[in-house]
Amino acid sequence: MRLGYWKVDVYLQRHYTQSVDEIRFAWDPRKASANQQRHRVSFAEATTVFSDDNAVLLDDPGHSDDEPRFVLLGLSERFRILVVSHTVRDRGRTLRIISARKATQREHEQYLEQVMP
Repeated sequence: MRLGYWKVDVYLQRHYTQSVDEIRFAWDPRKASANQQRHRVSFAEATTVFSDDNAVLLDDPGHSDDEPRFVLLGLSERFRILVVSHTVRDRGRTLRIISARKATQREHEQYLEQVMP
């Protein structure tokens, strides 16, 4: 499977294996509202992608010099394939959601290649 310039981060793979119940989610309410209006995806729905065992975790170094950013491509509880941009805080116990949107056709295909190789 080709993932472009992104690569899976081994550190995050190890830390994402903990239960989603143990992880706290955080976001800026204004950003969440703007995201809902622009992309029609709530951050609450975006949190459900972290429960997808088939989700693809990608490193996203090009979007921030201040903190490590990551993208999770996965299936939400509403059965939509979403792209969730986020960062890890509080030693991996808090995931701060930055944005969430529906996957493009190419991202959709990448996800399906992961699920059905």
